Amino acid sequence: MSDYLLFVDTETSGIPRDWTQPYASRDNWPHIVQLAWVVCTPDGQEVKAENHYIRPSDYDMSPESGKIHGLTPAFLQANGRSRHAVMQRLHRDLLHYQPRVVAHFMQLDFHMLGVGFHRAGLKNPLPGLPQFCTMRATGPLLRHSTQGFLRLGELHQRLFQEPLLREHDALVDARATARCYFQMRAQGVVTDEIIAQQVPIALPTPQARLARRRKQKLRIGVAPWLLLAAVALVLLAVFLLM
Repeated sequence: MSDYLLFVDTETSGIPRDWTQPYASRDNWPHIVQLAWVVCTPDGQEVKAENHYIRPSDYDMSPESGKIHGLTPAFLQANGRSRHAVMQRLHRDLLHYQPRVVAHFMQLDFHMLGVGFHRAGLKNPLPGLPQFCTMRATGPLLRHSTQGFLRLGELHQRLFQEPLLREHDALVDARATARCYFQMRAQGVVTDEIIAQQVPIALPTPQARLARRRKQKLRIGVAPWLLLAAVALVLLAVFLLM
């Protein structure tokens, strides 16, 4: 087990169009507008916390994302730092602490950090570090089998019977993820075995893009047959009623 855990959260300018595209695909990937991380020991002691905004020097904010986290280009311009400076600080902590990286909805944070490192001209250290997604571990806490996973605010409410205030602030969410993680450990919802069973998020690859295209073609090919089957069933029902 790692000697440290690093809980991370990103707020972004939008959402990815295609999760399988390389990080160099500029139009595909949004930008990090706020990045926060909290380093803890395995027993839950906070070692350090950092919270940074990134100046919008080369990106625009989608209206939908702005409504979620409340950050505006004007605020980011006044309070942000350069992307390289922010990503370099995280890069240094990842190399120094060699932590297990934990996030709620790791898929998004893993890829957004990878995009951030790429755009900052830094080598991405995440593939060499263990990771854990608290969202993917919420299955035992679901009340309905069709729910999927618990969002961070829902998980916080379920574990502590209190709402998560100021959700979608990256530092608030990173600390909430840490609090939920240690509570799930205490309750036995998260164990060493469950941590070991989680499949790590992988970097985008040509194979993943090819598999996605094949799935899209399969769906397109199946759709007409489904339509024909539906029409046939309707005609059969009409015939039986005559």
